[in-house]
Amino acid sequence: MTTSAVAGTFGVLHEGHKALIRRAFETGDRVLVGITSDEMSSGGREVSVPLEIRMRELRRFLDTFGRYDLFVIDDIYGPSDKMDDVDVLVVSEESLPNGRLINERRESRGIRKLELSVVPLINADDGGKISASAILRGEYSRSGRRDVIDIAVGSLNPVKVQAVRNVMERIYGEVRITAVDVQGDVPQQPFGDETRLGAENRSRNALGGHDLGVGIEAGVFEFPDGLYDIQHCAVTDRGGRTTYGQGSGFRYPDDIAGLVRGGMTVGDAVRRLYGNNGIGKRQGAVGMLSKGLLDRLGLTEQSVTAAMIPRIWEG
Repeated sequence: MTTSAVAGTFGVLHEGHKALIRRAFETGDRVLVGITSDEMSSGGREVSVPLEIRMRELRRFLDTFGRYDLFVIDDIYGPSDKMDDVDVLVVSEESLPNGRLINERRESRGIRKLELSVVPLINADDGGKISASAILRGEYSRSGRRDVIDIAVGSLNPVKVQAVRNVMERIYGEVRITAVDVQGDVPQQPFGDETRLGAENRSRNALGGHDLGVGIEAGVFEFPDGLYDIQHCAVTDRGGRTTYGQGSGFRYPDDIAGLVRGGMTVGDAVRRLYGNNGIGKRQGAVGMLSKGLLDRLGLTEQSVTAAMIPRIWEG
């Protein structure tokens, strides 16, 4: 039985990554896949996509092949208890030097050298290699195409950006997505109608010369039985038309609701009560409260999809 391995950051899973993974399944009966930790992936990069998002997207593609072993790596060598049994390491032309370093280290430890299976780089429309960083900057789509719909997201929050990418790719196929740092011009914790206004302001402020501007705002709403979270999305086009949608709402526990009514943001209230740092940019309060049954990415996708429904049935 031959064991193959492939590794990467997989910031945005593009055609270059997919070619590496396909080769790993072609060359190995057993396939190991390493994905860089958040600490390793953030080094020297303009934009770092959280591990949870990268891993979810990677798993979706890997599941189409069958069995595999996915694990997190903190350096180019990977954990020895897994990598020592590998026969073939799949690398790109660009990462070939790292493969040679790995073999030098194996040789110094008395471990047999790996066969290095080199996959040619895949180029974008501009002739340069496809790069996750360029995709995250909105220069082209996952396959390197520039002649696709150009969409701006009015936030640098990676969860919001990924949600827009996921939904728009389902609708349009290939898209360019640019994250734009704009404000919603509403309080940090929107209440009621401020939520829709914040989403609209973000979509219009982000639009610029793009084909569509997308704004997403999470706000809280008072209902007879308590305080609810409802996420709103607005999509504005070059003609100035804006369409709206919202995700499914959920009720906050009374302890969180009390702090929010007292002037705290939801994020601050959750941190005070539960100490969950970074929750707003990761699974969100809904992920914690639902024990993982629904996370912020899924909730955000709902609002984006709802805002696109008028454009879907019209087009």
